[in-house]
Amino acid sequence: MNAPLATDWTAAGAAELDEIVALRRAIHADPEVGLHCTRTTAKLRAALDGLPLEIHESSSTSGFIAILRGGGAGGKGDNGRTVLLRGDMDALPMPEETGLDYASRVPNTMHACGHDSHAAMLVGAARALSARRESLPGTVVFMFQPGEEGYHGARFMIEDGLLDVERPDAAFALHIWPNAPGGVVLGRPGPLLASTDALNITVRGQGGHAAMPHEGVDPIPVACEIVTALSTFVARQIPVTDPAVLSITRIDAGSAYNIVPDQVELKGTLRTLSNATRDKAQAGLRRIADHIAQAHGCTAEVRIDEGYPVTMNDPRAVDLVRGIAEDLGGRGWRTVPAPIMGGEDFSYVLREVPGAMAFLGVAAEDVDPATAPPLHNTRMTIEESVMARGVALHCAFAARFLEDGFG
Repeated sequence: MNAPLATDWTAAGAAELDEIVALRRAIHADPEVGLHCTRTTAKLRAALDGLPLEIHESSSTSGFIAILRGGGAGGKGDNGRTVLLRGDMDALPMPEETGLDYASRVPNTMHACGHDSHAAMLVGAARALSARRESLPGTVVFMFQPGEEGYHGARFMIEDGLLDVERPDAAFALHIWPNAPGGVVLGRPGPLLASTDALNITVRGQGGHAAMPHEGVDPIPVACEIVTALSTFVARQIPVTDPAVLSITRIDAGSAYNIVPDQVELKGTLRTLSNATRDKAQAGLRRIADHIAQAHGCTAEVRIDEGYPVTMNDPRAVDLVRGIAEDLGGRGWRTVPAPIMGGEDFSYVLREVPGAMAFLGVAAEDVDPATAPPLHNTRMTIEESVMARGVALHCAFAARFLEDGFG
């Protein structure tokens, strides 16, 4: 049983709200995409200036970690535990249509996934925890990470050795969720989000005149047969209890109505919730494409660009998050009933360290969460007052784990 929280983290989060809202708006208006978000990093570093933090920079990205050593012998506290809190900072390559006063000033670039708020809330947590450093019985690592949106930023920072500067015993992250009431915390043990692989299949035949297809080898019906066979493969060879989603989302071929093309290019995505199903689906995809192509006198080249691993929440960490969400009051906790087939590169951290990601509802009181613009939408907005709860949650995650571990 976890002891009651020794600090009023709700009040601590509220005290940081004005400054983190201003920081979030500054980042929102000046978004950056990819691994090198240098202007955003500069804003975050400036907001942390003067705090008792030890900064370590990523050599391959603009990311960095900030280490806060609590009271006790050697700056490690009484029990030597270390906890990591993560906030990402990159935006998406898409226009913004919110009409906000602080809307993006960078063409075709928008913080449509809430990373501006993630980074700002983590700064608020760093400030609040730094103010109470002497009472912390361990070490907190704040991970400010770019390149989450498809750039594998967490993996690069891990490969740079930043996870080993002060190896954490647990790791936590929050992700805003515009389709849940403001303040509610959502999560689940086990797989929360899926692995994400990009599929590229090139079917090659022999082009010619469309009036005489028998003189060549038409790759178009072969590609269509591959698409159909892949749907059957998922439906009949992948168990529904450990599912896969395999979607072909793009087919490119041909140049004119009367020409049989030499090749067809297929693109799509594969999402799974376990390594076993991921391996089975990848092998099946390669086998089906190759054998169907051969059966028709074509060839098939398959390239799978592996994306993020499954985001796997440790049940003990989820119990800790649930307990804190309930202890802090407000709208409390909701269990996500099933995994979500989107992906998240915090999965790289959770592959190394036990921990959990949770969602934080940010729908405004006068908005129906079910119809609010979702993540990755040009009109996505958040209720900024909820950011105070995000700060409180981060602080409480760290404090409780340092005090009690996983209980």
